[in-house]
Amino acid sequence: MSGDGCLPQRHSHSASSASPLACPKTKTCSYRGAVGLGNKYVRINVGGSLFYTTLQVLTRQSCMLRAMFSGKKEVFTDKDGWILIDRSGKHFNSVLCFLRDGTAALPKGRQAVQEVLAEAKFYEVQGLVELCQSSLQGNNELPMCVIPLVTSSQEEEKLIQCSTKPVVKLVYNRSNNKYSYTSNSDDHLLKNIELFDRLSLSFNGRVLFIKDVIGDEICCWSFYGQARKLADVCCTSIVYATEKKQTKVEFPEARIYEETLNTLLYETMAPPNNLLLEATRRIYSCNGSLIEEEEEGGGGAGGAKQRERVRRIHVKRYSTYEERPLGH
Repeated sequence: MSGDGCLPQRHSHSASSASPLACPKTKTCSYRGAVGLGNKYVRINVGGSLFYTTLQVLTRQSCMLRAMFSGKKEVFTDKDGWILIDRSGKHFNSVLCFLRDGTAALPKGRQAVQEVLAEAKFYEVQGLVELCQSSLQGNNELPMCVIPLVTSSQEEEKLIQCSTKPVVKLVYNRSNNKYSYTSNSDDHLLKNIELFDRLSLSFNGRVLFIKDVIGDEICCWSFYGQARKLADVCCTSIVYATEKKQTKVEFPEARIYEETLNTLLYETMAPPNNLLLEATRRIYSCNGSLIEEEEEGGGGAGGAKQRERVRRIHVKRYSTYEERPLGH
């Protein structure tokens, strides 16, 4: 352990007796004669956080700590000899680092730097004050990503048509329900919103994410590529409880991830080849849970254009055996 080291700890009654790093005892009733102690360790309790450092560090720069430990100010100690400072110890280590080295690594985030600035002003460490102020002036934080919130169908259509990137849209509107929700529905709705936020951070710059809170669905994902809808994942269904109907919201995480990755196939504006289009549009079923809605398109013999298809996926289409149509 170096002579200038500091060790923040959480305060406990056994810190001075059981800890193998206990420092030599010092007279803490008065620090009038402490100037001659040189590199002797002192023990400081800052708001419950314990620090070991030397008088040489504490008195190196002209600040409040030098006045405290040179006998110019009265200090308070507890029964175990720890010098008490009634202040949060969260950023006291940054103050010590600046006193020791003349610089300090500031934490990330504007709020955290402002907290360090407040501590630097309290301890009157002018150099650290200037460092924090300089960091705050040059720290113009930009949002990690921007999510458009559509307010009309025209606005939504314009965003999708003008986007050069694939589009993922989440419609969530809890008030669209005319029945009561099942017990897990609110939790699943929040999970869908949280997944949307995670995906928007992961694929920021590659995919345009849109939120829609005025749509007709309660919770539904839509996926677009080159201004065309590729798939829908509907997360709601009607279940039959005792003498009443209820709305159930599901969280099909795997299916949402799969469809999001499928949209990346349309990341460039160059037209994909026919094999790629066929692979991402073909009809398939999965235990009756996958419902396809085929758009009517132009047809004809020979070189007729392939009809556009949109996969509409319901997580659980039928809730009870009686609700299934004949033949299922």
